[in-house]
Amino acid sequence: MARYTIIEATSRRDIMDFVKFAEELYKDCPQYVPALRSDQYRSLTSCASAKYCEHKLWLVRDSGGKTAGRICAMINPRYNEIYGKKRARFGWFDTIDDPDVAKLLLTTAEAWAKSMGMNEIHGPLYYNTLGKQGMLIEGFDNTPVFNTLYNYPYYPRLIENLGYTKECDWIEHRMAADQPLPEKIYRIADMLMSRHHLHEGSISRLKKDPERIKSFFQAYNESFFGAVHNFIPFTEEEIKEEAAAFLPYLKDDNCCIILDENEDLAAFSITVPDLSEALKKAKGRLFPTGWFHILMALRKYETMDLLLNGAVPKWQNTGISALFHVAMSRKYKALGTKWALSNPQIETNSAINVWSSYGDASQYMRRRCYIKEI
Repeated sequence: MARYTIIEATSRRDIMDFVKFAEELYKDCPQYVPALRSDQYRSLTSCASAKYCEHKLWLVRDSGGKTAGRICAMINPRYNEIYGKKRARFGWFDTIDDPDVAKLLLTTAEAWAKSMGMNEIHGPLYYNTLGKQGMLIEGFDNTPVFNTLYNYPYYPRLIENLGYTKECDWIEHRMAADQPLPEKIYRIADMLMSRHHLHEGSISRLKKDPERIKSFFQAYNESFFGAVHNFIPFTEEEIKEEAAAFLPYLKDDNCCIILDENEDLAAFSITVPDLSEALKKAKGRLFPTGWFHILMALRKYETMDLLLNGAVPKWQNTGISALFHVAMSRKYKALGTKWALSNPQIETNSAINVWSSYGDASQYMRRRCYIKEI
């Protein structure tokens, strides 16, 4: 009798088993941050990105019927068109420490991708660029920010033994938020402000204006396209979905947008209070008490997650990041913030060097996207 069997997860029950498997796998891991089950189910079945991406879900079960692994294989046609590739991607990859399970999951995803005309597969990735991506390879003792992945140290070994190699690495930093900025950053900020009539705008005002919201996400698309590895611009439907999900939680107290003299967006720094500990307490559920833990965490500013920092193309490579560094330093001081955690930045991005100018900054995590020809 075979030790393991693999099934495609199509029913609501199977998809919920898919969602809950990670909670079981990591139940004794203090670093793991569970995502909300409702968010996961929606992402796997009905989110805007899933509607235009081909995707399949599989579960591996042992001879006793217990789940031992899961994987989602995806094909984003917009990515392949933009980059001239025939690539599939995999995500939601979780497995017990057994090479047979890992092999069954990945070879099944590879076979499906090949049947769809693909010649490469890479991951862990999400449908688009804003989702969780990158397998953790360093920093296993640290708790990740809420919108990134965590995995056990055996994952890289399992995947590398199946012929997967490095495509790219992302690095995250942790720094003291209350430390003084280098004088050079203040000088650059003052010079740009006076020379180009730049000024800080209001997130609260932006949130009330549909046209400004649309303009913000257009600027997001423009600022990261060509600058962020594997970046896929948002569709109109994705913009509406992301705006509804995130904008209600953004405040002028802990975010910053820089506008030019025509009131057009020039740069932005979007940060939120760290939600990881609250999500651990929620254990994947909003009810009965998960919502309360999250609400309380949104009112605590000791540690902040740096979600998005960027500039529209016109202002890139001008030093404009100095303006939001100065603004956020002032805001964090007023909030009593002690620590800031950067989101993953690709190691080849020169913008990552800004953290080296901070005296108290250190690498927090390193995560990797793997790739394989099929």
